[in-house]
Amino acid sequence: MDQLDRLGWAAGSAFRAYGVSVGVRANRPKALKLLRDFFPPGWKPSRSRAVQRLYSFILATPTRPRGRRMNLLFADINRLASSQDPVVALEAFESDLHRYIAEWAPRRCFVHAGVVGWNGQAIVIPGRSFVGKSTLVAELVRGGATYYSDEYAVLDSRGRVHPFPRAPALRTNGDAKQVRLSLESLGGKAGSEPLPVGLVVVSRYRAGAHWRPRRLTPGQGVLALLANAVSARRQPRRVLASLRQAIARASVIQGTRGEAGEVAAQLLRQLDGSNTGGLPRLAAANGSA
Repeated sequence: MDQLDRLGWAAGSAFRAYGVSVGVRANRPKALKLLRDFFPPGWKPSRSRAVQRLYSFILATPTRPRGRRMNLLFADINRLASSQDPVVALEAFESDLHRYIAEWAPRRCFVHAGVVGWNGQAIVIPGRSFVGKSTLVAELVRGGATYYSDEYAVLDSRGRVHPFPRAPALRTNGDAKQVRLSLESLGGKAGSEPLPVGLVVVSRYRAGAHWRPRRLTPGQGVLALLANAVSARRQPRRVLASLRQAIARASVIQGTRGEAGEVAAQLLRQLDGSNTGGLPRLAAANGSA
């Protein structure tokens, strides 16, 4: 850290998000502006010089005769990125920052999940990357649902879901690289108020699959969320308490899905309660009708 401190930083700031204090510094004011575009939703500036996490970003400049220098990103003393492309460093910053906040938020439980709101309730789709949750969230928003997140379900002690409205990101044609979308392009809007959980959808995409979900018990629902809770190992009691509250009045279903558009329409009808046919062959957890 002493070596990093001696590099001479031209710009820096501190902020708080979800009760976590973070500092950032950069070798140029332009670099700090780039970092701000990747701050988490709901961040607020802080005047405190004491932070829990400090990011140091060195934005490369063209030099002669050796050509382009590397863009470097450090979290505390650990190097997170070294690349000629500044986007690589910025994406590493966003990923690590969001994960750190999810891990250390003192009054919130973060679960890897997509979330939308519908008729005053939240639909929560737990899962890590490459299970298709972002695609399903996008189709739900296109169907009229309110966007809450495609990254985290943020739960309070009462089990309500708060918005984490990072711009939704989708992968195309199996590409690992994500493309950010605007809510306007989906015809949707972001939620602002916490919602009780009405439906938890444990699903995975498989081409050509038919959506035949089965109902899970509340205990199985808690386990499905727990498997995706960021701070489950560090704060198991608090996490379990939040998850139990979230599941208390929710339906939990599990199944392999095909195209997201067809499934999204069925899920919205199911949460309406107006069309029980929206979930074909909805079986009990033990497989009985």
